Amino acid sequence: MRALFTGLTTSLLLLLNTLILIGPMLLIALLKLMLPGKPLRRACSAGVMWIAETWAEICKLIFALFTPVRWDIRGGDTLRRDTSYLVVSNHQSWVDIPALVQAFNRKTPYFKFFLKKELIWVPFLGLAFWALDYPFMKRYPKSVLAKKPHLLGKDLEITRAACEKFRELPVTVVNYLEGTRFTPAKRDAQHSPYRYLLKPKAGGVAFVLAALGEQLDALLDVTVVYPGDTPPGFVDLLCGRVRHVIVDIRTRELNAALWQGDYENDPAFRVVVQRWVGDLWREKDQRIASLKQELPR
Repeated sequence: MRALFTGLTTSLLLLLNTLILIGPMLLIALLKLMLPGKPLRRACSAGVMWIAETWAEICKLIFALFTPVRWDIRGGDTLRRDTSYLVVSNHQSWVDIPALVQAFNRKTPYFKFFLKKELIWVPFLGLAFWALDYPFMKRYPKSVLAKKPHLLGKDLEITRAACEKFRELPVTVVNYLEGTRFTPAKRDAQHSPYRYLLKPKAGGVAFVLAALGEQLDALLDVTVVYPGDTPPGFVDLLCGRVRHVIVDIRTRELNAALWQGDYENDPAFRVVVQRWVGDLWREKDQRIASLKQELPR
């Protein structure tokens, strides 16, 4: 009964927070759509970011007041709000998103994800994503490119154009290299060489680096670790059943060589990126094993 009461109270407050703040966000988004001139639109973007960060801070307060979770944030002492980052993290649960909020909100620029272009048509959310300057990608599958070779490279051009606005404001871009949430069943099905991770998809991060590399100042290598063998679900967090979450942050330099090539068509460059991702992932798997020893089973 206590967990049920905690879950209902936390859910209601989170919903109320969202409903109250989404109105002003959408209003500013509409103003941004109608107002002429880059300075006014840039001011609207800053206003939307402030609302999003305020929403996130209130969510953090709700979790702090009504749940017993300890957010064990390690590293990141030198994070800045006036620089741009690429965040690379393992992905196990929807709790990963609140963990990123706890670690980065109002310490770095508000983080963004690359989204499929079709998501812009989702009612309300699509407009909110647009207002938050989330980059919308259009990827052409190889079957389409084989029939229409003139489209080769167009997806990257579209994404680069969508990221032009990041030249005006700092940004934190989040990329989950695994492409989906980790489970032991998925690991075994793909014969992953890692104990706690799925195989990383180097093509995804190569695409991000090709579009944004020159604008990114550092890599934030994030490792999220939960107690036990089964990661908690978002309902577990809402109901107060999550006690301890480690978020380990390591700041790394980004080598310009990682975006100065053609990943799709240059096999040698592809090997360079894949080797870099493989080294990153092997170290992360070892770090997860080490951090798990500090947590109760």
